Amino acid sequence: MKVTVDQDKCVSSGMCVMNAAEVFDQRDDDGVVVLLVPEPGPEYAAETRKAAAACPALAIQIEE
Repeated sequence: MKVTVDQDKCVSSGMCVMNAAEVFDQRDDDGVVVLLVPEPGPEYAAETRKAAAACPALAIQIEE
């Protein structure tokens, strides 16, 4: 699994961090998504997919 984020699309909702805090974080100054783990292991696959689905801006892309 490979994850990419589009910080320009991000609306700082925090849904990514709420669903997969091991994979995503937010910048302190504006809350924009920060990708911590570009290739999360299988143990984080379910929550990473959930975070991408929950993103209101569709700023998270997943390649299997």
